[in-house]
Amino acid sequence: MSEKLLEIKDLSVVYHTEDGEVYAVNHADLSINKGETLGLVGETGAGKTTTCLSIMRLLPEKLGEIISGDILLNGESIMSKSEAEMRSIRGNEVSMIFQDPMTSLNPVYTVGDQIAEVIQIHNPNYTKEQVEKRVDEMFLMVGLPAERKTEYPHQFSGGMKQRIVIAMALACEPNLILADEPTTALDVTIQAQVLQMMKDLKEKLNTAMILVTHDLGIVAQTCDSVAVMYAGEVIENGTVEDIFEGENHHPYTVGLFGSIPDLTSKSNRLHPIDGLMPDPSNLPKGCKFSPRCPHCKDICKEVEPPVIKNGTHMIRCHLYK
Repeated sequence: MSEKLLEIKDLSVVYHTEDGEVYAVNHADLSINKGETLGLVGETGAGKTTTCLSIMRLLPEKLGEIISGDILLNGESIMSKSEAEMRSIRGNEVSMIFQDPMTSLNPVYTVGDQIAEVIQIHNPNYTKEQVEKRVDEMFLMVGLPAERKTEYPHQFSGGMKQRIVIAMALACEPNLILADEPTTALDVTIQAQVLQMMKDLKEKLNTAMILVTHDLGIVAQTCDSVAVMYAGEVIENGTVEDIFEGENHHPYTVGLFGSIPDLTSKSNRLHPIDGLMPDPSNLPKGCKFSPRCPHCKDICKEVEPPVIKNGTHMIRCHLYK
Protein backbone atom coordinates (compact mmCIF):
# COMPACT_ATOMS: atom_id res chain seq x y z
CA MET A 1 0.00 0.00 0.00
CA SER A 2 1.29 3.46 -0.89
CA GLU A 3 2.27 5.68 2.01
CA LYS A 4 0.73 9.16 2.15
CA LEU A 5 3.33 11.93 2.17
CA LEU A 6 1.05 14.99 2.08
CA GLU A 7 -2.61 15.44 3.01
CA ILE A 8 -4.54 18.68 2.62
CA LYS A 9 -7.88 18.65 4.42
CA ASP A 10 -10.63 21.25 3.94
CA LEU A 11 -8.10 24.03 3.19
CA SER A 12 -9.48 27.57 2.84
CA VAL A 13 -7.29 30.63 2.21
CA VAL A 14 -8.36 34.28 2.20
CA TYR A 15 -6.42 37.37 1.12
CA HIS A 16 -7.33 40.50 3.09
CA THR A 17 -7.10 43.41 0.65
CA GLU A 18 -8.16 47.07 0.72
CA ASP A 19 -11.06 46.18 -1.58
CA GLY A 20 -12.29 43.34 0.65
CA GLU A 21 -11.80 39.62 1.18
CA VAL A 22 -10.49 37.50 -1.72
CA TYR A 23 -11.42 33.81 -1.33
CA ALA A 24 -8.49 32.19 -3.12
CA VAL A 25 -8.87 28.56 -1.92
CA ASN A 26 -12.18 27.09 -0.72
CA HIS A 27 -12.39 23.80 1.19
CA ALA A 28 -9.75 22.06 -0.95
CA ASP A 29 -8.82 18.41 -0.31
CA LEU A 30 -5.68 16.85 -1.80
CA SER A 31 -3.29 14.03 -1.04
CA ILE A 32 -0.11 12.65 -2.57
CA ASN A 33 1.82 9.44 -1.89
CA LYS A 34 5.58 9.11 -1.61
CA GLY A 35 7.33 9.04 -4.98
CA GLU A 36 4.19 10.05 -6.94
CA THR A 37 3.52 13.05 -9.18
CA LEU A 38 0.26 14.97 -8.85
CA GLY A 39 -0.79 17.31 -11.66
CA LEU A 40 -2.67 20.41 -10.42
CA VAL A 41 -4.52 21.96 -13.37
CA GLY A 42 -6.95 24.81 -13.94
CA GLU A 43 -7.20 28.32 -15.37
CA THR A 44 -5.25 31.30 -14.05
CA GLY A 45 -6.76 32.37 -10.73
CA ALA A 46 -7.98 28.88 -9.76
CA GLY A 47 -5.90 28.86 -6.55
CA LYS A 48 -3.09 26.50 -7.61
CA THR A 49 -0.15 28.70 -6.58
CA THR A 50 -1.87 29.75 -3.34
CA THR A 51 -2.28 26.06 -2.44
CA CYS A 52 1.47 25.50 -2.95
CA LEU A 53 2.38 28.63 -0.96
CA SER A 54 0.13 27.38 1.86
CA ILE A 55 2.03 24.07 1.97
CA MET A 56 5.28 26.04 2.31
CA ARG A 57 3.62 28.49 4.77
CA LEU A 58 4.82 31.33 2.52
CA LEU A 59 1.59 33.29 2.16
CA PRO A 60 2.17 37.08 2.28
CA GLU A 61 2.27 38.21 5.91
CA LYS A 62 -0.86 40.08 7.11
CA LEU A 63 -2.37 39.65 3.64
CA GLY A 64 -2.85 35.91 3.17
CA GLU A 65 -4.47 33.78 5.89
CA ILE A 66 -5.40 30.11 6.19
CA ILE A 67 -8.86 30.35 7.77
CA SER A 68 -9.70 26.64 7.96
CA GLY A 69 -8.33 23.18 7.30
CA ASP A 70 -5.12 21.30 7.99
CA ILE A 71 -1.96 20.35 6.09
CA LEU A 72 -0.29 17.10 7.14
CA LEU A 73 3.28 16.29 6.10
CA ASN A 74 4.27 12.68 6.91
CA GLY A 75 1.19 12.55 9.14
CA GLU A 76 2.24 15.63 11.14
CA SER A 77 0.41 18.97 10.96
CA ILE A 78 2.51 21.94 9.84
CA MET A 79 -0.11 24.48 10.92
CA SER A 80 1.16 24.75 14.50
CA LYS A 81 4.85 24.82 13.62
CA SER A 82 6.92 27.91 14.39
CA GLU A 83 8.72 29.93 11.70
CA ALA A 84 12.06 28.42 12.83
CA GLU A 85 10.64 24.90 12.41
CA MET A 86 9.26 25.80 8.98
CA ARG A 87 12.69 27.11 7.90
CA SER A 88 14.16 23.68 8.67
CA ILE A 89 11.39 22.03 6.58
CA ARG A 90 11.64 24.36 3.56
CA GLY A 91 14.34 23.18 1.18
CA ASN A 92 15.06 20.12 3.29
CA GLU A 93 11.74 18.21 3.29
CA VAL A 94 9.70 20.35 0.86
CA SER A 95 11.12 22.54 -1.92
CA MET A 96 9.38 24.86 -4.36
CA ILE A 97 10.37 25.66 -7.93
CA PHE A 98 8.86 29.09 -8.48
CA GLN A 99 7.08 30.14 -11.65
CA ASP A 100 9.61 32.61 -13.06
CA PRO A 101 13.32 31.70 -12.86
CA MET A 102 14.22 35.26 -13.90
CA THR A 103 12.95 36.65 -10.58
CA SER A 104 13.74 33.63 -8.38
CA LEU A 105 17.50 34.20 -8.42
CA ASN A 106 19.33 37.04 -6.67
CA PRO A 107 21.13 39.11 -9.35
CA VAL A 108 24.02 40.21 -7.07
CA TYR A 109 25.18 36.72 -5.95
CA THR A 110 26.80 34.03 -8.07
CA VAL A 111 24.55 31.06 -8.81
CA GLY A 112 27.02 28.75 -7.03
CA ASP A 113 26.76 30.82 -3.83
CA GLN A 114 22.96 30.69 -3.97
CA ILE A 115 22.93 26.88 -4.19
CA ALA A 116 25.67 26.67 -1.51
CA GLU A 117 23.52 28.73 0.88
CA VAL A 118 20.73 26.12 0.76
CA ILE A 119 23.22 23.31 1.47
CA GLN A 120 24.92 25.19 4.34
CA ILE A 121 21.64 26.07 6.10
CA HIS A 122 20.46 22.46 6.24
CA ASN A 123 23.91 20.87 6.73
CA PRO A 124 25.71 23.10 9.26
CA ASN A 125 28.38 20.43 9.90
CA TYR A 126 29.57 20.44 6.28
CA THR A 127 33.05 21.84 5.61
CA LYS A 128 33.54 24.42 2.84
CA GLU A 129 35.04 21.68 0.64
CA GLN A 130 32.00 19.41 1.16
CA VAL A 131 29.63 22.27 0.28
CA GLU A 132 31.60 23.08 -2.91
CA LYS A 133 31.64 19.41 -3.89
CA ARG A 134 27.85 19.20 -3.44
CA VAL A 135 27.36 22.36 -5.54
CA ASP A 136 29.45 20.78 -8.32
CA GLU A 137 27.36 17.59 -8.11
CA MET A 138 24.12 19.58 -8.42
CA PHE A 139 25.40 21.45 -11.50
CA LEU A 140 26.34 18.18 -13.20
CA MET A 141 23.01 16.61 -12.17
CA VAL A 142 21.03 19.28 -14.04
CA GLY A 143 23.33 19.19 -17.07
CA LEU A 144 25.41 22.35 -16.51
CA PRO A 145 29.25 22.57 -16.35
CA ALA A 146 30.40 23.02 -12.73
CA GLU A 147 32.92 25.73 -13.69
CA ARG A 148 30.01 28.11 -14.44
CA LYS A 149 29.05 28.26 -10.74
CA THR A 150 31.07 31.48 -10.35
CA GLU A 151 28.86 33.33 -12.86
CA TYR A 152 25.83 35.53 -12.16
CA PRO A 153 22.18 34.90 -13.18
CA HIS A 154 22.24 37.43 -16.05
CA GLN A 155 24.94 35.35 -17.77
CA PHE A 156 22.57 32.40 -18.26
CA SER A 157 19.69 31.80 -20.67
CA GLY A 158 16.12 31.22 -19.45
CA GLY A 159 16.44 27.43 -19.70
CA MET A 160 19.74 27.46 -17.81
CA LYS A 161 18.26 29.67 -15.07
CA GLN A 162 15.43 27.18 -14.68
CA ARG A 163 17.95 24.35 -14.33
CA ILE A 164 19.76 26.32 -11.61
CA VAL A 165 16.46 26.88 -9.74
CA ILE A 166 15.76 23.12 -10.00
CA ALA A 167 19.28 22.36 -8.72
CA MET A 168 18.63 24.66 -5.76
CA ALA A 169 15.32 22.89 -5.02
CA LEU A 170 16.91 19.43 -5.20
CA ALA A 171 20.16 20.27 -3.35
CA CYS A 172 19.02 18.68 -0.05
CA GLU A 173 17.06 15.84 -1.71
CA PRO A 174 13.59 16.81 -0.38
CA ASN A 175 10.71 14.33 -0.14
CA LEU A 176 8.35 16.69 -1.98
CA ILE A 177 8.86 19.25 -4.78
CA LEU A 178 6.23 21.88 -5.59
CA ALA A 179 6.83 22.82 -9.22
CA ASP A 180 4.78 25.94 -10.02
CA GLU A 181 4.54 26.02 -13.82
CA PRO A 182 8.30 25.36 -14.15
CA THR A 183 8.29 25.52 -17.96
CA THR A 184 6.00 28.52 -18.62
CA ALA A 185 8.84 30.94 -19.45
CA LEU A 186 10.67 28.45 -21.71
CA ASP A 187 10.41 27.62 -25.41
CA VAL A 188 8.99 24.24 -26.44
CA THR A 189 12.34 22.48 -27.00
CA ILE A 190 13.76 23.56 -23.63
CA GLN A 191 10.42 22.70 -21.97
CA ALA A 192 10.76 19.09 -23.09
CA GLN A 193 14.38 18.91 -21.85
CA VAL A 194 13.55 20.40 -18.42
CA LEU A 195 10.50 18.13 -17.94
CA GLN A 196 12.47 15.03 -18.88
CA MET A 197 15.27 16.07 -16.53
CA MET A 198 12.80 16.62 -13.66
CA LYS A 199 11.21 13.24 -14.35
CA ASP A 200 14.61 11.48 -14.33
CA LEU A 201 15.72 13.21 -11.12
CA LYS A 202 12.39 12.44 -9.43
CA GLU A 203 12.78 8.74 -10.23
CA LYS A 204 16.45 8.71 -9.19
CA LEU A 205 15.76 10.38 -5.80
CA ASN A 206 12.21 8.88 -5.33
CA THR A 207 10.87 12.39 -4.76
CA ALA A 208 7.14 13.19 -4.86
CA MET A 209 6.08 16.20 -6.93
CA ILE A 210 3.07 18.49 -7.31
CA LEU A 211 3.23 19.86 -10.85
CA VAL A 212 1.18 23.02 -11.37
CA THR A 213 0.46 23.50 -15.07
CA HIS A 214 -2.10 24.57 -17.69
CA ASP A 215 -0.84 21.94 -20.15
CA LEU A 216 -2.84 18.69 -20.07
CA GLY A 217 -0.31 17.12 -22.46
CA ILE A 218 2.42 17.54 -19.84
CA VAL A 219 0.09 16.04 -17.22
CA ALA A 220 -0.57 12.96 -19.38
CA GLN A 221 3.16 12.36 -19.87
CA THR A 222 4.40 13.15 -16.37
CA CYS A 223 1.76 12.62 -13.67
CA ASP A 224 0.34 9.64 -11.76
CA SER A 225 -2.76 11.50 -10.53
CA VAL A 226 -4.59 14.73 -11.42
CA ALA A 227 -6.55 17.33 -9.46
CA VAL A 228 -8.63 19.90 -11.38
CA MET A 229 -9.13 23.23 -9.55
CA TYR A 230 -11.75 25.87 -10.25
CA ALA A 231 -12.41 29.02 -8.18
CA GLY A 232 -10.34 27.62 -5.32
CA GLU A 233 -12.10 24.24 -5.19
CA VAL A 234 -10.88 20.80 -6.26
CA ILE A 235 -13.80 19.86 -8.51
CA GLU A 236 -12.37 16.62 -9.94
CA ASN A 237 -9.64 14.33 -8.71
CA GLY A 238 -8.33 10.91 -9.72
CA THR A 239 -5.61 8.91 -11.40
CA VAL A 240 -4.40 9.89 -14.88
CA GLU A 241 -6.50 6.99 -16.25
CA ASP A 242 -9.62 8.30 -14.46
CA ILE A 243 -9.20 11.79 -15.92
CA PHE A 244 -8.06 10.93 -19.45
CA GLU A 245 -9.94 7.66 -20.06
CA GLY A 246 -12.90 7.72 -17.64
CA GLU A 247 -16.48 8.05 -18.90
CA ASN A 248 -17.79 10.73 -16.52
CA HIS A 249 -16.18 14.15 -16.03
CA HIS A 250 -17.01 17.49 -14.48
CA PRO A 251 -18.30 19.88 -17.21
CA TYR A 252 -15.29 22.14 -16.53
CA THR A 253 -12.85 19.25 -17.19
CA VAL A 254 -14.75 18.50 -20.42
CA GLY A 255 -14.31 22.19 -21.34
CA LEU A 256 -10.55 22.01 -20.69
CA PHE A 257 -10.23 19.01 -23.01
CA GLY A 258 -12.40 20.77 -25.61
CA SER A 259 -9.92 23.67 -25.67
CA ILE A 260 -7.07 21.41 -26.84
CA PRO A 261 -6.42 20.91 -30.59
CA ASP A 262 -7.09 17.33 -31.71
CA LEU A 263 -4.66 16.21 -34.40
CA THR A 264 -6.79 13.15 -35.29
CA SER A 265 -9.89 15.07 -36.36
CA LYS A 266 -10.49 18.03 -38.65
CA SER A 267 -12.07 21.06 -37.01
CA ASN A 268 -12.28 24.70 -38.06
CA ARG A 269 -12.34 26.05 -34.49
CA LEU A 270 -11.52 25.03 -30.93
CA HIS A 271 -14.31 25.01 -28.34
CA PRO A 272 -13.25 27.30 -25.48
CA ILE A 273 -15.23 27.49 -22.23
CA ASP A 274 -17.70 30.39 -22.38
CA GLY A 275 -17.29 33.24 -19.91
CA LEU A 276 -14.57 34.02 -17.37
CA MET A 277 -13.42 32.72 -13.98
CA PRO A 278 -15.65 34.30 -11.27
CA ASP A 279 -14.38 37.18 -9.15
CA PRO A 280 -12.84 35.50 -6.05
CA SER A 281 -14.08 38.37 -3.88
CA ASN A 282 -17.68 37.75 -5.02
CA LEU A 283 -18.12 34.04 -5.73
CA PRO A 284 -21.52 32.79 -6.98
CA LYS A 285 -23.82 30.76 -4.71
CA GLY A 286 -24.10 27.01 -5.17
CA CYS A 287 -21.76 25.58 -7.81
CA LYS A 288 -19.00 28.08 -8.64
CA PHE A 289 -19.00 26.87 -12.28
CA SER A 290 -22.77 27.29 -12.76
CA PRO A 291 -22.62 30.67 -14.66
CA ARG A 292 -20.47 29.02 -17.36
CA CYS A 293 -21.85 25.48 -17.30
CA PRO A 294 -23.82 24.18 -20.33
CA HIS A 295 -25.64 21.69 -18.04
CA CYS A 296 -26.63 24.26 -15.37
CA LYS A 297 -29.93 23.55 -13.52
CA ASP A 298 -31.77 25.64 -10.91
CA ILE A 299 -30.30 23.55 -8.08
CA CYS A 300 -26.76 24.35 -9.30
CA LYS A 301 -27.34 28.07 -8.67
CA GLU A 302 -28.44 27.59 -5.05
CA VAL A 303 -26.96 24.40 -3.56
CA GLU A 304 -23.30 23.40 -3.17
CA PRO A 305 -22.67 20.35 -5.38
CA PRO A 306 -22.19 16.96 -3.67
CA VAL A 307 -18.96 14.97 -3.82
CA ILE A 308 -19.47 11.87 -5.97
CA LYS A 309 -16.82 9.15 -5.53
CA ASN A 310 -16.21 6.09 -7.68
CA GLY A 311 -13.09 4.26 -6.51
CA THR A 312 -10.15 6.64 -6.99
CA HIS A 313 -12.25 9.09 -9.06
CA MET A 314 -13.98 12.09 -7.39
CA ILE A 315 -16.30 14.63 -9.07
CA ARG A 316 -18.00 17.55 -7.30
CA CYS A 317 -21.14 18.04 -9.42
CA HIS A 318 -24.96 17.82 -9.31
CA LEU A 319 -24.93 16.16 -12.75
CA TYR A 320 -23.93 12.74 -11.35
CA LYS A 321 -26.01 12.79 -8.15
